[in-house]
Amino acid sequence: MSTQRLRNEDYRDYSSTDVSPEESPSDTLNNFSSPGSYQRFGESSSTTWFQTLIHLLKGNIGTGLLGLPLAIKNAGILMGPLSLLLMGLVAVHCMGLLVKCAHHFCHRLNKPFLDYGDTVMYGLEASPSAWLRNHAHWGRHIVDFFLIVTQLGFCSVYFVFLADNFKQVIEAANGTTNNCHNNETVILTPTMDSRLYMASFLPFLVLLVFIRNLRVLSVFSLLANVTMLVSLVMIYQFIVQVLPLENKMKDPQKFSLILYVGMAIVSALYISLGTLGYLQFGAAIQGSITLNLPNCWLYQSVKLLYSIGIFFTYALQFYVPAEIIIPFFVSRAPEPWRLVIDLSVRTVLVCLTCVVAILVPRLDLVLSLVGSVSSSALALIIPPLLEIATYYSEGLSPLAIIKDALISILGFLGFVVGTGVTLYELIQPSSAPIFINSTSAFV
Repeated sequence: MSTQRLRNEDYRDYSSTDVSPEESPSDTLNNFSSPGSYQRFGESSSTTWFQTLIHLLKGNIGTGLLGLPLAIKNAGILMGPLSLLLMGLVAVHCMGLLVKCAHHFCHRLNKPFLDYGDTVMYGLEASPSAWLRNHAHWGRHIVDFFLIVTQLGFCSVYFVFLADNFKQVIEAANGTTNNCHNNETVILTPTMDSRLYMASFLPFLVLLVFIRNLRVLSVFSLLANVTMLVSLVMIYQFIVQVLPLENKMKDPQKFSLILYVGMAIVSALYISLGTLGYLQFGAAIQGSITLNLPNCWLYQSVKLLYSIGIFFTYALQFYVPAEIIIPFFVSRAPEPWRLVIDLSVRTVLVCLTCVVAILVPRLDLVLSLVGSVSSSALALIIPPLLEIATYYSEGLSPLAIIKDALISILGFLGFVVGTGVTLYELIQPSSAPIFINSTSAFV
């Protein structure tokens, strides 16, 4: 892989699983400050604390949010919200550890920024183990691997989401009314298997990912944000009316505060939507709450709006693994063939995500598998171990080491149990959907 290509000014390393490139929350790992010594090189503009907060919120709200009512159903009305709150606190703490370690190495190495992979690599170089120091470059490769699995995994989720929602809207079209108060059962008109819907979206998504310019993709990002925001507001409106119940900041020293405030809002959003959604629909809750909305034109439009947002977000999610994988092949191709190789690799990757979605056409299973395999590693396992490697030689307290070890063990258990249960469900499917891994919601 071309190191120069990965480190040029257009490339950014994204640690989030459901984000847009130009405003990713993990961009907060790309520009860190160290009081008195940190300086941004080549930046002509900066963002206010409010803009940074909006970017943070935006990057942490995606398709996983819509599956949380099912998670509450499986975990229970008491344990569900409590476990979400606990996972939120642990995930935010791990984000803080990444920021802290990146700050440390920016100050020590006098670098303007460090991404997730760089931070892990330098952390291994600072570890007391000679073997880890000699193999520190594998830290970046491991992070890249999990980023690829995460992002392409969520691209597969998008195929399933698009197929399920469009299929339901089309099959219920004849029974759709203007009455949104009574969520009556509608007899669906069978059309075609959801896998055929996925295949129908394939050529359009292939054409979409041929767009390689981030500035052009940012237009789609804006469109996706607007449609998804409107849809979320309408979903909340329905479930509540029935139940009465440091990125480019001008002052980067405040980023830690923004991080905790932003993630507190995100956690509240997750817990409230998950709990209220389950209380509203009960045992009938599906893998995405949009599939439970009434069959009236207002809420059918919600499904279509959110699906449009997801469609355009596909290209933004795809950008991350594309920037990691494609340079490896393009750098080895003759100059006249580089564009052909680029587009060919993009096509193959999109087809791969479609094949995965076709093989596992259940939204809850795909979300669970992605969250268990890669999100657990990126959010819970790596950050605590990174703190130990970074600060052990500088006198890290035994209490901090125990705390970090426990968090990593928790993440590893989530990885093993979540992956095992999901694979078992794939091999011997039951009638009840699962959503075993709540970690993915916070990654």
